[in-house]
Amino acid sequence: MKSFLFVFLGGGVGSCLRYLISELWRSYRHHACLPDTLFPWPTLVANVLGCLLIGYFYAHAPAWHLKPETTLLLTTGLCGGFTTFSTFSWESLNLLHTGHTLLFILYVTLSLWLGLLAIFVNHP
Repeated sequence: MKSFLFVFLGGGVGSCLRYLISELWRSYRHHACLPDTLFPWPTLVANVLGCLLIGYFYAHAPAWHLKPETTLLLTTGLCGGFTTFSTFSWESLNLLHTGHTLLFILYVTLSLWLGLLAIFVNHP
């Protein structure tokens, strides 16, 4: 039961951080007068950062002598709440259905390869 609490706490923090990225992007885009783009930058950034973090946490957990509950909090909780496969899937399908095939291909390709690269750089 204690493990569920750690996952719950980490997931809440991760979800709030994910929301913060979206809000910062909206605010920055509005104030910086960036052109509107259909490309889902906030989700890509959150997912790649989440991959980087989970790779880092798993790679260093043994050396840090983390308790299993702490590892759950950081990986399943924090990274699980921070990253978003469902939003990625929704945005991907939306790009495809609205005729933005090249953006769809770019988004899916970047998400996969940057995510794998982010984990690879931390892999022992």
